[in-house]
Amino acid sequence: MPAHHPAGPQLLRGPLTAVLVTGPSMAPTLRHGDAVLVRRGGRPVRPGDVVVAVFRSRPGLLVVKRAVRPEDGGWWLRGDNDLVTDDSRAYGVADVHGRVLVRYWPRPGRLRPRPL
Repeated sequence: MPAHHPAGPQLLRGPLTAVLVTGPSMAPTLRHGDAVLVRRGGRPVRPGDVVVAVFRSRPGLLVVKRAVRPEDGGWWLRGDNDLVTDDSRAYGVADVHGRVLVRYWPRPGRLRPRPL
C-alpha cells in the first residue's frame, strides 16, 4: 500500500511524521484514507510491526506494510490483505524507515504487532 507524505520516499524527517495510507493492502488493519503517525528511531523493528519502508526494487515508492523477517540487511514485508500482492512477494527486500505507532484519523487507535 503506498503511503503519501509531503517528503516523498526520502527518509522520514523528525522523530514523528504523519503519513496518509492509500490502497487496500493493509486492510483490515489500515484502510485507504487512514492517517498514521510514524516514528523514526526508537526500539528496533520486530516481526509483526507495521512499518513504513521503501522496496529496493522500487526506490521511488514509500509503502506501509507489516515486517515479517529480517533479510539481506533489510526486511521482508507483507500486506495484511492476502489478496493484494504488492509486497515483498512482488518487490523483494525493503529498507524500513520507521514504525507506525498509531492511527490518528478517522478511527484513532494504537497499532499492535500481529503474530505472523
